[in-house]
Amino acid sequence: MALSRRTFSALTGCAALGFAMGGSGGPGAPAAFAARGVPTGPAPAPPRADGRRHTVGYDPHSLLVDGRRLVVWSGEMHPFRLPSPSLWRDVLQKMRAHGFNAVSVYVSWNYHSPAPGRFDFTGVRDLDLFLRTAAETGLYVILRPGPYINAEVDGGGFPGWLTVTKGTARTADPTYLRHVDAWLTQVDRIARRHLYTQGRGTVLLYQLENEYDSHVTEPTGRAYMSHLYKKVRADGIDVPLFHNDKGRNGYWTPGSFDTGGEEGGYLYGFDGYPSPSQNPPDWGKFGKGGQTGGSTASPNTPGFTPEFGGGWFDPWGGAWFDGKGYPEARRTRDSAYERRFYLTNLANGLTLHNVYMTFGGTSWGWLPAPVVYTSYDYGAAIDEARNVTPKMAPMHQLGHLFQRVPDFARLDRAADVTVAGLRVYHLANPDTGAHVYVTRNDGTKPVTAELPTDAGKLRITVPARDARMLATGLRLGKRKMRYSTAQPVMSVTAGGRDVAVFAGRRGDMADLVLDCPVEPNVTRLDPEAGWAYERGELHVSAPLGEAGLSRVLVSGGETETPLVLLFADDDTSLRIFPYDTAAGTLMVYGPALLRHAEVHGSEVRLTGDLAGESVMEVWGPRGVDTLVWNGRRMPTRTTLSGSLMTTAPLPRVPEVRLPELTGWRMRTENPEAGPSFDDSGWRRADRTSSYSTTPVPEGGPVLFADDYGFHYGDVWYRGGFSGSTGIEQVSLSYSSGTQGLLMAWLDGEPLGTHRLPVPDRTTTIRKGTWEATATFPVRPELRSPGRHVLSVLVRRMQHDQDGKGDDTHKAARGLTSVSFTGAAPEVSWRLQGERGVDPVRGPMNTGGLYGEREGWHLPGLRDRDWEPVTFPREERRQGVTWYRTTFRLSVPGDVDASVGLRLEDDPYRAYRAQIFLNGWNMGQYINNVGPQHTFVLPNGILRTRGTNTLALAVLSEFTTLSGPGTVGLTLMGAAAGGLPVIPVPSPGH
Repeated sequence: MALSRRTFSALTGCAALGFAMGGSGGPGAPAAFAARGVPTGPAPAPPRADGRRHTVGYDPHSLLVDGRRLVVWSGEMHPFRLPSPSLWRDVLQKMRAHGFNAVSVYVSWNYHSPAPGRFDFTGVRDLDLFLRTAAETGLYVILRPGPYINAEVDGGGFPGWLTVTKGTARTADPTYLRHVDAWLTQVDRIARRHLYTQGRGTVLLYQLENEYDSHVTEPTGRAYMSHLYKKVRADGIDVPLFHNDKGRNGYWTPGSFDTGGEEGGYLYGFDGYPSPSQNPPDWGKFGKGGQTGGSTASPNTPGFTPEFGGGWFDPWGGAWFDGKGYPEARRTRDSAYERRFYLTNLANGLTLHNVYMTFGGTSWGWLPAPVVYTSYDYGAAIDEARNVTPKMAPMHQLGHLFQRVPDFARLDRAADVTVAGLRVYHLANPDTGAHVYVTRNDGTKPVTAELPTDAGKLRITVPARDARMLATGLRLGKRKMRYSTAQPVMSVTAGGRDVAVFAGRRGDMADLVLDCPVEPNVTRLDPEAGWAYERGELHVSAPLGEAGLSRVLVSGGETETPLVLLFADDDTSLRIFPYDTAAGTLMVYGPALLRHAEVHGSEVRLTGDLAGESVMEVWGPRGVDTLVWNGRRMPTRTTLSGSLMTTAPLPRVPEVRLPELTGWRMRTENPEAGPSFDDSGWRRADRTSSYSTTPVPEGGPVLFADDYGFHYGDVWYRGGFSGSTGIEQVSLSYSSGTQGLLMAWLDGEPLGTHRLPVPDRTTTIRKGTWEATATFPVRPELRSPGRHVLSVLVRRMQHDQDGKGDDTHKAARGLTSVSFTGAAPEVSWRLQGERGVDPVRGPMNTGGLYGEREGWHLPGLRDRDWEPVTFPREERRQGVTWYRTTFRLSVPGDVDASVGLRLEDDPYRAYRAQIFLNGWNMGQYINNVGPQHTFVLPNGILRTRGTNTLALAVLSEFTTLSGPGTVGLTLMGAAAGGLPVIPVPSPGH
């Protein structure tokens, strides 16, 4: 029986709840079962929009999709951090190839809504396109549309205009809920076209709210969660819903709020970002348990971490990583970190696991929250330039293991095992008899020990602060493995033969024993491996990594199905890819990436990437005799194991040459500082009250930029007054995000610059709103009767997030108050920020600089009257200077080259630059703060075969010489292959 959308079922033999989604027509079996009713078996087929109904349920062990157990191994990526839709497919294909079966995505409200009631889901904001691409790639989608997402983005995802609305966000306030409903209506209209339950897409799970740890015990909090639940269901979203608990609080577990009588359709999830200096915690069956124990807070739902650390963000100044940036994040949260922490999660029964981030990307424009700079590389397994890094290896191995070896979908805690110097987790599958041992070394020295297993004592070595996973009793197709000291990675059947992959650290010795009642024939296909047969057991050994892949063929004996054993070190394992086709499963070894595979008659057609010289080997269906790689037929031979192998190495990546950046032209701006500038078209600061959490100064007026419709980027103020004779100094109070800056002029003469301090590691690293007062002396020569203008430029540096649900996103940005010493003139204020919304690039692309309002950042601008200059520059002035140049690239068409812009200068020089590529704001460089010096220029926005326009808007302080110093292009990665890239529109003059 398949459960209906509103049905609760107490199933015999288990207290688990199951929720069947999308009706009763799904293939397979019922959507919800008692644990004993769902035997271990093959995982569901890779998802796609197949037009068929599917059921999604769960029990305490795992999700159940069409009656089959599914371990969710998901990676986080954010389409809004990669503003080139063609590259979404590139990242998604890399995730699928490296073992992920799901992608988790935030949908950022501020990215799609420039004004109340206005929504944009076109171009780089095309959510429908992203969801289609995920389905075409064969990935489930975990959709996380907010309304609050955090994510280190401006306002935590809340749109800038929400800061000036009545009511308290993240509560049941009716004004807030009205805006939320309008947002969710738009998102859900798209999402329901892609529900896996309906066979129209691959959306598998849907998040209601994110890290909501406020108002938990208050009626407004419960009413808010109930409202979200009922709204999403009313919009036709019929997949399981969940909330991501901020840590292990036990907040918002099933039954904690009203779901309108619906039960069994909601999961509890929690996140975790443990430090690499900590020992991995037990947040499941090996932990202390209880409401704050992790998955034990919801014993009837499977263990679920919607976010688990795949890296960590870095603040301005780089305090988290000692100024070394994201490479240090990747070093400290490396493969060993992943093995220790992810294997511990596996041992604790967490079968829904999302790695945050798997691809971090770029917080371009004014997207980043105050706590981060432009790069959101995150130290992730796929870096900001879309390169797969070595830390992908454990994710690759575990992801393919969970998809290809079903025993891991249900593991119960087994008898305790004690080994001196190691933490050992022992689990067993009650259906198959397989045993799993996770051995963890939390010490600073390697540990070699005898590990007691059900197959006998196994001698293993676990490196310092690392972990190993061993298994006994696994089925490898038709044969059974007694044990292996190398980690199993996958087992598939390809063309009448079984193929099994094992992996470990380079230099380890893999020892594997097969139960063979009848002595088989063994062929050592590579000289490094060895074997011996004795008393019904076949012993195979191979050193890992000595010569890449080591192959052993086992045939005959008690079965006619050959078994190919493949032994790899971590790096080699990253080049082994299974792929399911209509003709059967393929196993491919050799390329840097396998994107797609098809079988046409006797041809295997593969597409993918090459990073260096490599052979290629394919195990496929019987009768296959031709290999086509990226459209080219390759010379091959048939090996003893039945594979097709190329007879010569595939070629290296062609050379990519990047031009020097020359032909710069310069123009100074900030005419707003001058007394004669016409500001009659600016907004008059005439408000006396505000919904901001920042108090309005007594007597007003409100000077907060958001109250006048300026939500992103720089804002200018001009205050007119009469008589400055008695003024000795002026005090300008302002509020901004991290690294905010203020510049002031009186009648066009600089008064000075004030900038906020660099965050420190202990007290201010997470501070999202900074308030300061800049006091400038007024020189005697500026004191005179008559009309005067005080001009102020504020770089506001984005809105705070609202992590505690107390409206911190509404803290003021811009000037807050102005006072004078020696006189008290009446000042009439006007202000100006961004001019409208770029219809292609969106609301967060530009701010209120004069050059931005005049389009100096856009391609096609006639700049021949600008002054020719060369770099490095040495300029001393206060204000804004623009630099522009063009350059042409001729990257070979069959090469995927990732290009960056590198800026370097004397770190003492205090200036910052906004970087515009073809009109797109690709980020902010602060020379004397850092740590970021290289900015990724994504293909699509970057014309890799054409002409590009580069513009730098430089804000210079008067206290030091200002650059830029050296500015140049740098190659951040290249592969032969890639995907066709559709240029992203870059409208200009």
